[in-house]
Amino acid sequence: MTSQPLVDFDRLTAGIESKAAQYASAVPFPHIVIDDVLTADAFAGCVREFPPTEDPFWKGYLHVNETKYANTQPDTWGDALTAVAREFVSPQFVGWLEQLTGIPALLPDWTMDGGGLHQTLRGGHLNIHADFSTHHVHENWARRVNILLYLNDEWRDEWGGHLELWDKGMSSVQGRVSPKGNRMLVFTTSGDSYHGHPDPLVCPEDVARRSMALYYFTEEERAVRRSTDYRARPQDGVKRVAIWADKNVVDLYDRAKRRLRLDDDTAQRILARIDGVRRRK
Repeated sequence: MTSQPLVDFDRLTAGIESKAAQYASAVPFPHIVIDDVLTADAFAGCVREFPPTEDPFWKGYLHVNETKYANTQPDTWGDALTAVAREFVSPQFVGWLEQLTGIPALLPDWTMDGGGLHQTLRGGHLNIHADFSTHHVHENWARRVNILLYLNDEWRDEWGGHLELWDKGMSSVQGRVSPKGNRMLVFTTSGDSYHGHPDPLVCPEDVARRSMALYYFTEEERAVRRSTDYRARPQDGVKRVAIWADKNVVDLYDRAKRRLRLDDDTAQRILARIDGVRRRK
């Protein structure tokens, strides 16, 4: 019996040379947006299976610079979500990413270090940032490529949540990506690939901004560690002090996580406690 296709590889590979050129020349950093990545049935299956907001496996990352939830355990996901994630770590998909980005020898990460399923609820946000640079277990793995697949059955522009792409100097936003369902953003991870959705979502209480994220690495002799680098926008005013202070707390936690091999459950408890103290001040 032939299994049903999940990823529309015909769409992905069509005109790959043109897509690669578009990717390389994109502003403000190499990226591309591709719609209808999954087949219609596969996308519908992922939407049906996406864990509800009250699912016990969500871990909250609730502090100044972000208020989102993540599930990094594929063994707790439904069959459709797991199957799609496995496609994204398959040799066929990784080979396509190498062609698209021009980065050879990419390593997929089934441990979902920073990836997995993500959801942000009404009022949630993610400040502008450049991502952490090395894997927390394989410290010679340098993070090179991100993919974000949006799994929203419906998303209206007035709800906010567009991913903003900022220039290197953090002077202006250069692009916005709506989290439309079955849309994938692929971009190169670097020290200045600044992105985020910093304004609070105004979606209904029973709606979440949902996505699947996977990260790809290359093995380096000496990978340079950098924690998530949150940045203030010009309009953030005095808020920039809190953004800077929280960024330094996250950096301290990142160092401790690597040295002490702390897990994400511990991260959740620490960040929630810090956020609770901050809110009481």
